Amino acid sequence: MLRIADTRTGHLVEIPAAPRRLLRSCVHLPAIATGTGTGIGPVHLRVPLVGDVLARTAELNGLQVVTVLTTPELTPDQTTALDRVMAVLGIHPPVVVGAHHPDAALGGPADVHVVAQGADIGDATGGGRIEVGRVGTVLLEEGVPDPGHLLSPDRPDVLVPETADPLAVRLLLLHRPYATPVTVTGAALAEARRTLRQWRRQVADWAQEPSRPIPADLLRESHAALVDDLDVAAVLDLLADVAERSDVPSGAKFETFAHLDRVLGLDLVRDVGHQHIPERPAPR
Repeated sequence: MLRIADTRTGHLVEIPAAPRRLLRSCVHLPAIATGTGTGIGPVHLRVPLVGDVLARTAELNGLQVVTVLTTPELTPDQTTALDRVMAVLGIHPPVVVGAHHPDAALGGPADVHVVAQGADIGDATGGGRIEVGRVGTVLLEEGVPDPGHLLSPDRPDVLVPETADPLAVRLLLLHRPYATPVTVTGAALAEARRTLRQWRRQVADWAQEPSRPIPADLLRESHAALVDDLDVAAVLDLLADVAERSDVPSGAKFETFAHLDRVLGLDLVRDVGHQHIPERPAPR
């Protein structure tokens, strides 16, 4: 059972309505301002990201998912930029982009609409509604990479600098409830990068130990958080706690992180098999 807090009522609603096992999700890209560059800003990334987490959570719970992304009229450059930035943030591509009649693309009325907070989605009145909070950035202190470099798809030369990790943006946005506004700062991005490096290094180390099953309480707690209004922040806090627990075997830690990364999409197993092994001194 997957439940979301319908923004229009404030009540938890089950999606899709039982007993159907197909979730139809309609993600609405906010209107794009005209002016310099592509006009695609941070909130345009957070809305598809929440739609991605919704789809991943549904699939983890045995549902089939069809996702359609409705967009305003996009120029070719905007379309290319949007595709590129969704790819580097690990957002699974929707089955249709730019649909003006999403019901036809979905094969029926949407079960849920994912929209920017306060957005007008016209006559799309059926189904539950998830409103995604705004995203802002601030100017940074000297020597700290500008988060706009990672959030600006019209700057391909700095989209993936060697010293940064686009998935740090994903982690930073996921670490706040989806309805809560987020301000991206250099310090917050740096902390997200450190967390990803540490977790990937730990996961690679744990992978060398014998596999152990995920403890039942961890599995139950994490899945309960996800199905009750996509509480990804609680899952991230749980992983931070698991990483430090001495009573959870290394093999179980690996399985827990790998399993939950199916929803988080942070590529936590990326370094498995690539650990640095110190050279042994030559025998005398």
